[in-house]
Amino acid sequence: MIPTRKDIHPGSHVRIVQKHDQRPGMLTEGVVREILTNSPIHPHGIKVRLETGEVGRVQQVIGVA
Repeated sequence: MIPTRKDIHPGSHVRIVQKHDQRPGMLTEGVVREILTNSPIHPHGIKVRLETGEVGRVQQVIGVA
């Protein structure tokens, strides 16, 4: 199940899928700097920016700050 916006906070440790990794399904792990999606849910995942600057849609929340 894809996490909703209420499950994600700045500082959360997450796995995202970046646009160029959608077909192979590669996930990138990192810490959320900013939540970019305003709606409470999105069918492909809430879009976030990681502290490294990478942008993608959250597929899993590993830990919450």
